[in-house]
Amino acid sequence: MATLAFPPSSPSGAATPDATVTLPQNVEAEAAMLGAMMIDNRLADDLIDRLEPQHFFEPVHGRVFAAIKTLRGNDMLATPVTLRPMFDADEGMRALGGPAYLAQLTGSGAGLIGARQFATQIYDLAMLRALVSVGRGLVDRAMDTSEEVNPRGQIELAETELFKVAADGGAENAVKTFAQATTAAVKMAERALNSGGHLSGVTTGLDSINAKIGGMHHSDLMILAGRPGMGKTSLATNIAFNAARRWMRDMADGIAPDKSVGAKVAFFSLEMSADQLATRILAEQSRISSESLRMGKISRAEFGQLAAAAAELEQLPLFIDDTGGLSIGALHTRVRRLQRRHNNEIGLVVVDYLQLLSGSGKGSSDNRVQEISEISRGLKTLAKDLNVPVLALSQLSRAVEQREDKRPQLSDLRESGSIEQDADMVWFVYREDYYVAAKEPKRPVEGDDARAFEDHARWASDMERVYGLAELIVAKQRHGATGKVTLKFEPSVTRFSDYAGY
Repeated sequence: MATLAFPPSSPSGAATPDATVTLPQNVEAEAAMLGAMMIDNRLADDLIDRLEPQHFFEPVHGRVFAAIKTLRGNDMLATPVTLRPMFDADEGMRALGGPAYLAQLTGSGAGLIGARQFATQIYDLAMLRALVSVGRGLVDRAMDTSEEVNPRGQIELAETELFKVAADGGAENAVKTFAQATTAAVKMAERALNSGGHLSGVTTGLDSINAKIGGMHHSDLMILAGRPGMGKTSLATNIAFNAARRWMRDMADGIAPDKSVGAKVAFFSLEMSADQLATRILAEQSRISSESLRMGKISRAEFGQLAAAAAELEQLPLFIDDTGGLSIGALHTRVRRLQRRHNNEIGLVVVDYLQLLSGSGKGSSDNRVQEISEISRGLKTLAKDLNVPVLALSQLSRAVEQREDKRPQLSDLRESGSIEQDADMVWFVYREDYYVAAKEPKRPVEGDDARAFEDHARWASDMERVYGLAELIVAKQRHGATGKVTLKFEPSVTRFSDYAGY
């Protein structure tokens, strides 16, 4: 295996102008492996999914590998004879002696014994070259002060690029035997059995929702959508708090982390500040109106309740990042960083809300639908890569307001059908009392006709029927049936709870 040769340095430690770097590579191993693949196509079938053409240092070798992969994909023999027509006009091949070079690769057959080891070495060397490239880019950006200096942005970009290097070649690791897959399925069923609440995923803290979805499953992307005023942020905050509190209690009871249906939670609030979210949670737990908390309209006794709730929640494993304007790449970086800090125990990620994220591609803002598609795919990738449920809030289009029945539909998801496609579950929050309240007729006064009193009485009756009730509409669910869950909502403390009539 070739090693990285560092250039000679000047007395100051800087590389001399004529210094050169020999990148990590082993062209001989590439040639030997390609020769073995052409001699024994069974080896080719085994190795073509382990590597990509860009993993080869010699560009011609990468093109030969790609040609072998194409032929085997079409169930054709890959030999020097069948490959020759594909390289008659290849300038790089001509520099190596023309298509006859293909026959030279199979000349010794030395690679037949160690082909798999050669494949591993080629991949490892490609990773080292990628690391060199990331390092060079990092140094170049750090030395360039011509643009606005943004060290944190550069760090996040470097972390994203390093993650791409680490994730490259993950296909081989992702392949599982059926025995491995069934073992994981049995463990999930055992967890559901032992939870006492038939939960195979992370708890929402609301029995009626858990009964409908079985908990928030690992690697799932869940979309929670609603029109403004429906309480989607409140519900997400309630769920995040419930999962974190369950984790804290399970750890205090000595339950193993992998047996808990709670979770450490990462909450990315792109709209509200961390203290605003904390105020909501404290209002919910102390049963004091969040408006009273903000305005200081509380008694000494209520302040005592507040202090007691704050002390109880001091160790709550709920981590809030209220950085605005995050890109989907920066979000990945921050979640991975949190995972490292907390021993890979972050078990739920909440994003409020999806449309406030930005895409990572240049010019993505020119096409908002394409950018939202990138973001939804990125959130699903995050859920799968980290094997955690991701709950992302989403806006709905104004089309809801144009209908007589204001209950949301999948077609109302704003800006992109890819949100529906990428999501494993889609939930809608709907509160009829919000719309009924907006229709209140003018309050009748003495002297008005009887109809005015009747209209207002009819409205008051409707309001009494729906006040404090909310619906969670499960519009899509890969793991089970769709349907509706009725919840109780207390607007003064922004708290959702199970409806007694459920």
